[in-house]
Amino acid sequence: MKPVVGTVVSNKMQKSVVVAVDRLFHHKLYNRYVKRTSKFMAHDEQNNCNIGDRVRLDPSRPLSKRKHWTVAEILKKARIFVAPTVKKDASTPADSSSKTS
Repeated sequence: MKPVVGTVVSNKMQKSVVVAVDRLFHHKLYNRYVKRTSKFMAHDEQNNCNIGDRVRLDPSRPLSKRKHWTVAEILKKARIFVAPTVKKDASTPADSSSKTS
């Protein structure tokens, strides 16, 4: 088998990730290209992968019932959104005067 490239869709397991691999093939009857998605479980030894990362998988010996791939490298890290936090300023005079009344 040859290495495949896909996107991490789940990393909720310890040292394992689920990778979705898309492929295009030509449908002879409809004369169109059709996209199919396969999901593979892969071994991630260092737990480096996050959801949305683009990774390259190499085949390996069977590591469990469904895990036959290892993460060879992370090609592109996902951009993770961090929501901005709002700081409350306790030194405003309007707040302190309303508390004492």
